[in-house]
Amino acid sequence: MKFYRNKFSMLVAVLAVSAGCTKLNEGLKSSFPYNPSGGTASAGGVLTSAYGDLSGLFHNQDQVFSLEENTTDECLVPTRGGDWDDNGVWRVLHAHAWDATHGQAASVFSNLGTLESDATTVLASNPSAEQAAEATFLRSFAQFYFLDLYGQVPYRTVPRYNTVDAAPVMTPAQAIDTLVNNLTGIIGALNPANQHYQVTPDAARFLLMKVLLNKQAFLNRQTPAAAVQADMEQVRTLGMAILGGITYPSAKYPLTASYFDNFGPNNGGFGVPGTGGQSSEIIFSYANNGTATNPNGTGNGGITARWMMGLHYNSWDKTGVYGGAGWNGFSTIADLYNSFDATDTRKGNVPYPAPNGAGVSPISGLNVGLAAGQQKNEAGQNITDRKGNPLVFAPTVNLVETNVATLEGDGIRVMKYYPDYAHYTSTASNQLVFFRAADVWLMIAEADLNGASGGSAEALSIVNKVHATRGAAPLAALTLVNKGNLYDATTLLAERQKELYFESWRRQDLIRFGVFLQPWALKTADDPKYLLFPIPATQLIANPNLKQNPGY
Repeated sequence: MKFYRNKFSMLVAVLAVSAGCTKLNEGLKSSFPYNPSGGTASAGGVLTSAYGDLSGLFHNQDQVFSLEENTTDECLVPTRGGDWDDNGVWRVLHAHAWDATHGQAASVFSNLGTLESDATTVLASNPSAEQAAEATFLRSFAQFYFLDLYGQVPYRTVPRYNTVDAAPVMTPAQAIDTLVNNLTGIIGALNPANQHYQVTPDAARFLLMKVLLNKQAFLNRQTPAAAVQADMEQVRTLGMAILGGITYPSAKYPLTASYFDNFGPNNGGFGVPGTGGQSSEIIFSYANNGTATNPNGTGNGGITARWMMGLHYNSWDKTGVYGGAGWNGFSTIADLYNSFDATDTRKGNVPYPAPNGAGVSPISGLNVGLAAGQQKNEAGQNITDRKGNPLVFAPTVNLVETNVATLEGDGIRVMKYYPDYAHYTSTASNQLVFFRAADVWLMIAEADLNGASGGSAEALSIVNKVHATRGAAPLAALTLVNKGNLYDATTLLAERQKELYFESWRRQDLIRFGVFLQPWALKTADDPKYLLFPIPATQLIANPNLKQNPGY
């Protein structure tokens, strides 16, 4: 049933790799040796386009979000009668049963190529040092996801940015070296005064932390080697540089007092009064500001997908005002819902902002967070589904729902991004958060548990300080993972899920912690081939330097 946006034709899918991508270990000064496009004005326009490329890739429910979340224990899209079948494309992701023809894997590959190509074009357009640094980051962002999702990174050197011959392809080891070198090289060239919807030195540091933490998994997903201590020390050092030291709370990015303000309509400071507070944690985001054109020149993104994908069609009764309710698709499993302490504010299922925020819960009756139980409208009355059954978001859920009395309600919904009713239909002001400070703290804790100098005592202290802000009970001990229980509250893996659910990190975490192939609700133990996605057939035809991943 659902809303495939930004799909490319076969021709464009072929050209995305053959005409785009980046370079292998080129220094920043060698990145723009000539000026085919007319100087920094042209570079600025293409840079805006590259920022705009982030919109579909990360806002849309069938792009990076789907590959990173629907393949995990955090998210699934059940077939509900005739809804959300789509020839099984959603079900096979959660069940780990996709094949080489999966359309979402093909679309994401193509769209990453577009981002990489546009960023490389900036570097070939005589950019300023700042423009070149931002473009290098955006190109690295695309390469990071090529490496993460497909294990192969097509690229072009800047002098050959617009050629049509087959693009070279980096191995994981080459891609890691390239990312480390390029991200390290741009930190000093980026403007620390940039807004969080522009690339800053801290955004480059954050992405470099991710590369180093995932390094061993990128090199060998099935059996990652032990973390290298020097890499973990660098992760800790980078994290402290972002936060302004290990002192808690961070002077630069204190944890947001109200957790859901990180995702609400005013998270970036552009919401109307009464729609929540501003996030103090955002390091890098997409610039949605409640208008059609964002302050950095990009178009407003489709952030509405973040709530539409879970809301029921009858989630409120003002269809004529707000342009329709939800799509009634995406859900989570009971294990996530049940893993939270009763006092942990990250679980939610409460009004937002409490108790009487203008334009938010009083309009629809929705709860923010993991929405469960009988759903109500703005008058406090019980809502029914389209057949007149009570609309109860229930913890029970199946990949194929058949009981007509419950199929529309089964599955707890995730309302992490709360609707911006002031700009509901197309120009919502919630900024899509890519990187935020809580993740930095947890990455430092992970580095500590993996041999960095802070050690296990510092890691436990960090998690307990996060708990104190979130209202969760303190822990007495902390380890990395319990492979016999993915929801063991004394593990960093479980803590990362509670803090970062539905933020598109779970697949990476499960692979890095060595548990992605284990069974969980509605998925059995499975084939190692699912640690990577297939290379689309059109890309293999266009570029013989790409090789199909094993098992496909």
